Amino acid sequence: MIRSKKSVVGLDLGTSVVKAVEITLEGQEPVITGFSRVELPPGGSLDEAVKQVFKEGKFRSKRVVTGVSGQDTVVRYLSMPRMTDSELKQAIQFEADKLVASDEDFIIDCLPLEQPSQDGAPQSDTMKVLVAACQSERLNDQARMIQNSGLLPIAIDLDLFAIANAWEMCVLPDSEGFDPSDIRATALVDVGAKSTSINVMRGGTSCFSREIPIGGSNMTQAVARRLGVEGFEAEAIKRASEDHQAEVRTAIGPVLEDLASELMLSMDYVEHNEGLTVTEILLSGGGVLAPGAAEYIEQSVARPTRLWNPLEGLRVDVNRLDVEELEAWAPSLVVAVGLASRVRNS
Repeated sequence: MIRSKKSVVGLDLGTSVVKAVEITLEGQEPVITGFSRVELPPGGSLDEAVKQVFKEGKFRSKRVVTGVSGQDTVVRYLSMPRMTDSELKQAIQFEADKLVASDEDFIIDCLPLEQPSQDGAPQSDTMKVLVAACQSERLNDQARMIQNSGLLPIAIDLDLFAIANAWEMCVLPDSEGFDPSDIRATALVDVGAKSTSINVMRGGTSCFSREIPIGGSNMTQAVARRLGVEGFEAEAIKRASEDHQAEVRTAIGPVLEDLASELMLSMDYVEHNEGLTVTEILLSGGGVLAPGAAEYIEQSVARPTRLWNPLEGLRVDVNRLDVEELEAWAPSLVVAVGLASRVRNS
């Protein structure tokens, strides 16, 4: 039987590395069919890095999903009267001024968050709604850059929710028969170069998300100061120098302490305000590859914590990819995988 195939490339436009993962649907099965990453030096051209990623990746498709994050984005969880989707789209526009304290033009979207009830009846007269906004100029500039690279932008997502999409596709257990009284939740923590994203998931639904302005670059700067070296050399030492592991651990200790403190505040907030118990933390991102980082976070937050490989449960086309290289970088590919997961409804 001939199975139809369609592909999408998830393009993670990081501040220090541009990463791309291609997922192809073979029938209904998602398969990793492409991967590439390019370092972006200080002052380097993002446009050139994107072109190099696609030149080296030799992807099947030019259909691209990218993400946005940082100060140009806003995410809120609101309690609103229960209404239809069309009514919600209209109502949310009246909330815009409260959500975005800026004269800039923002694009706003929303999604009702519903946990299924056992009998299918509404749980109350109100519903929780996730609202996301991003500066229009940022979105337009990013779409234009992708088009100028000879690619086709089919969607721009929030990195926060790309992480959740990767978890849903690769890790989420079968939600059939979900018990609404189950208060267990999983925290997805992605440590990027400039910031750390947190998305707390319960039964496939996001119930809390936040960005912390602490990331791998803070660790690199700490190593550079301690060893008296340039940033690019400190980055290489942080990643793979057995001769300096003790010094690296000492240097990044204060950064990890600040990060763990913010994670604890977030977990405490979720558990006290949402009535949930965070039973597991999944760590991803290039920042957690630093020596001792994952262990330090686990000890500090006092919750079961493990490195998350977003390739779990996905088939890899071994004829097109260097599997060993792909696995080596796997924890840093969560956003790219989540963006590419859009192939399922493209």
